[in-house]
Amino acid sequence: MLDTYTMRQTDMPEEMRFLLETYPRDDWEAHPGFKEKTRHWLGAHQMFRRVAERVRLDTEAILNKDIAFGDYVGRLSYFGGNLVANLHGHHGWEDHSYFPELSAADPRFDAGLELLEQDHADLDRVLDDMTRKANRVIKLATLDEVQAMDEANAVLPAAEAIEAFLKRHLSDEEELAVPIILHHRLRG
Repeated sequence: MLDTYTMRQTDMPEEMRFLLETYPRDDWEAHPGFKEKTRHWLGAHQMFRRVAERVRLDTEAILNKDIAFGDYVGRLSYFGGNLVANLHGHHGWEDHSYFPELSAADPRFDAGLELLEQDHADLDRVLDDMTRKANRVIKLATLDEVQAMDEANAVLPAAEAIEAFLKRHLSDEEELAVPIILHHRLRG
């Protein structure tokens, strides 16, 4: 569960959320500064949420013996691999390109951006742990299915941690970044 990983479990500090009052989430899409790039970025976040949920649900299904083991291994390899690779790439881009752009536009939010960058470092450790556990299941699948099934028990806490982490982190990230984008008319 989350307590086995060092991850921020508190919300974004209130002093980092004041633009959200001016630009509430429900009004984003109607705002003239809400452009396609921001829509795609939010779409990537939705995809991460769905794939993280899929990995958790599939792992619960195999532990409940609701799906065939071979199907689980294939799905874990495909969805787990895509989730890990795409999150690493996405967060790297945010840290090196997106967040510096937001900071240059409005340095009042640097403390919030630093929190999000630390989240990315913490998430990398959870993703690496998930990768090790998932790879062990996948490797053992052809050698010893019984042992591989036992190892699937270790995948579930990592999958749950990733899903819970993304729920909080992505919401914080969106509610910090999008109001800055709208306020300063960035990414047009």
